[in-house]
Amino acid sequence: MAYLSKIITCAGLLTCILLGSCSHEDKKGDRPNILLIVSEDNGQDLGCYGNTIVSTPHLDGLAANGVRFTNAYVSTSVCSPCRSSIFTGLYVHQNGQFGWSTHNYTLFDGIKVLPQYLDEVGYRTGIIGKIHVNPEEKFNFDFRAIPGSNFQKRNMADYAAHAKKFVDNNNSGEPYFLMVNFPDAHLPFQNDVEGLPTVKVDTSKIKNTLPFVGVNTARLRAETEKYYNCMNRLDESVGMLLDSMGDLSNTFILYLSDHGAQFSRGKLTNYEGGLKIPFVIQWEKGIKSGNIVNEELVSVIDILPTVLDLAGGKIPEEMPGKSLLKLFDQDFEPSSWRQYLGSGGAGESPVFYFPRRSIRGKQYKLIHHLNVGRSVFPAYTAYTDPDFATGANEDEIDNAETKIQSAYKIFKSPPEWELYDLKNDPWEFKNLSENPDYKDVLKTMQDALMQWRKETNDPFLDRKKLEKFTREMDSINVLYPNHSYRNVENFKWEYPEYLKNDN
Repeated sequence: MAYLSKIITCAGLLTCILLGSCSHEDKKGDRPNILLIVSEDNGQDLGCYGNTIVSTPHLDGLAANGVRFTNAYVSTSVCSPCRSSIFTGLYVHQNGQFGWSTHNYTLFDGIKVLPQYLDEVGYRTGIIGKIHVNPEEKFNFDFRAIPGSNFQKRNMADYAAHAKKFVDNNNSGEPYFLMVNFPDAHLPFQNDVEGLPTVKVDTSKIKNTLPFVGVNTARLRAETEKYYNCMNRLDESVGMLLDSMGDLSNTFILYLSDHGAQFSRGKLTNYEGGLKIPFVIQWEKGIKSGNIVNEELVSVIDILPTVLDLAGGKIPEEMPGKSLLKLFDQDFEPSSWRQYLGSGGAGESPVFYFPRRSIRGKQYKLIHHLNVGRSVFPAYTAYTDPDFATGANEDEIDNAETKIQSAYKIFKSPPEWELYDLKNDPWEFKNLSENPDYKDVLKTMQDALMQWRKETNDPFLDRKKLEKFTREMDSINVLYPNHSYRNVENFKWEYPEYLKNDN
């Protein structure tokens, strides 16, 4: 595709950007509208990222006229925790949303969220789709529609209709921020809902499952077909949204997914299949050239600093993220951007509890499984359950090639450290942590991980706090098996009191 052929490095961006290093005062005179589009549970499975099976012309169009980031990541590979980082600009271990909001996990007291920041700088704010972060009453959006998850993907045209209503009813003349949360491609996967997508996947093109899965069977290819049709429906929904919103020339549009796809070694893990996401920006008035590909390490923690920078607000010093606008400054030096990017994960519920941290640099990726006395990764058990349609089951794994079987043994019972060479092994099938030839690389990555954890006040560095959190997860799992605490009126976790640390 033409838009894949033009690779522009950070140095090349300088001629493409209008903003340069404008002051906040300059930006306040003509501040852009901001449209944040978030999809569910999908990796970089778009045409603009090289997938030739899906049909995603609208999202591809954003990339063709803007910037496509190839190394974009979430803070953790689960919905609520990741979205908490979007809303707060903080890692999950800094803000407290360790698990799903539907399981009563919640932000620490005193954590400020995106609509509060924007209210202070005179932006009108709206959200369509779920918030999925607690406490919801903290989120003082001026406009809200379709508050449910809508995993059945019904009435997708309603998202565009509500967006048009939000834009048309702006009598104040204030710039706006609108977040639109689409349900695709969350489970259950559907090939067709109410005639969408209108363009269906050509099944003859599906020769393999997603690359990070490794296991390739007819059953999993059928699930992949449904997933790709979810991507087609997502794109058509985005097309309806963009068509409904009128003049977008001074609208900063950012599209991303909240984490990777729900296949084995994806969602719920710290593998690339779970953490790596599509991340595309278009801004006609600010980015004067398109087809830009940026390879810097960016994260969902960078979204709120970027929004505040666009809005002329002050970025709090305690935010670990960076404004993406810095990448476009006239004096930008690649060495000034982050060289390492961390992500977390705790399991997101007592059933899935398995705390871990990971970090990646330009070439290598390190995963650290924190020792809390567990030998089997619960996500592996969930995915291999025969009733879990998108997971590779034990029989399929046993019939896979040797390197895939070895990778799944690590997935099932991970060692303390996993080290991968992403340049030569992008989907992490060969663990190098015990290879003596990589001893120095391992040490470098361990040091980088520890530095990141210290800089972000990771409470699990305190062994007593980690053990207390583990006891709480285990005790609730015994008292209320299979998530039955969700049926307990006024159930509350204790961890927000003892983990809030010095944040």
